[in-house]
Amino acid sequence: MTAADHPILFIPGPVEVDEELRRIMAMPLVGHRSGPVKDLAVRVCERLKALYRTEAHAFFENAPATAVMEAALRNLVRQRSLHLTCGAFSERWHAIAAACGRSPEAIAVDWGRAHAPDALRTALRAAEEPFEAVCITHCETSTGVLAPVEDLARVVHDESPDTLVLVDAVTSVGGARLEFDAWGIDLAFAGTQKCLALPPGLVTFALSERAIAKAASVPGRGFLLDFTLAPARFAKGETPATPCVPLLYALDHQLERIERETLEGRWARHLALRDRSIAWGEAHGCPAFVEDPERRSPTVTTLCCEEPRLDALIAAAKAAGFTLGKGYGKLKATTFRIRHMGDHPPERLDALLRALSA
Repeated sequence: MTAADHPILFIPGPVEVDEELRRIMAMPLVGHRSGPVKDLAVRVCERLKALYRTEAHAFFENAPATAVMEAALRNLVRQRSLHLTCGAFSERWHAIAAACGRSPEAIAVDWGRAHAPDALRTALRAAEEPFEAVCITHCETSTGVLAPVEDLARVVHDESPDTLVLVDAVTSVGGARLEFDAWGIDLAFAGTQKCLALPPGLVTFALSERAIAKAASVPGRGFLLDFTLAPARFAKGETPATPCVPLLYALDHQLERIERETLEGRWARHLALRDRSIAWGEAHGCPAFVEDPERRSPTVTTLCCEEPRLDALIAAAKAAGFTLGKGYGKLKATTFRIRHMGDHPPERLDALLRALSA
């Protein structure tokens, strides 16, 4: 099941965008200060609240998700943040904190493992003073590990009630269960080019009331992503800068489609695609890199395979009309990743797996 006009993307991002959404983005441009676009902005924010499962706040901005990763530090941390690192992107967030002049600390586990709540509890109890924020990567895209955010957040609230819980949900929102309010999250963010199955260009994010209150006490927040200004701006449908209006219309339509599918249905579909990918790997000598079955992401599966067979699999996918990529960073020569996030139906994944089996 491939498209005649282009290779089907199974890389971890950007993801495959279907024809219906691409047609929306071919629309003529309209002014971003017009009444219809202001109404659109307000409607999208309401739909994003449902996506993140929050009654607090949800917004968007014309920027990559990395911008909110940085804005989190500039808005919510004066000095000390604790980062749970387990792969390339959680390590990046730690590096960004240092680049912003903060004094970040890290608890590191090996790539392919998830953080244990008890280890976090020990670290919080041993800290000389409370951290301002704990930064958690929900799905570590470089490895396919899914963090137990609910349990980790509970530890933070138990041991350090004033500490904010910040979550990189780049490859989980819209594909893996995430409950912003119920889990006590203060910030979560994701770009449009992952589980939302749209082109890159917009970042979506949810904020708690206490996160906005904390931001008001932190100087040097910047302008574009000043969290304290977002509620008043978006209540009027006024973005601080010109957004990509066609992409915003596509996001609105995609959020409506997700509502029809239901989040529970979407989560279940992603889990089924993950299980298909892992079953193929086990049957073909490519075991899952993440050993703990409970911690394997529903959105991206990393399978072990070494060269030259690795190159042969990538080539087989390409010959069948699919784009598949090797592992990330230090895993590049020993793994490959099947990104089953977004709008892939099971039949499309099955077609890829048949090509890899040939």
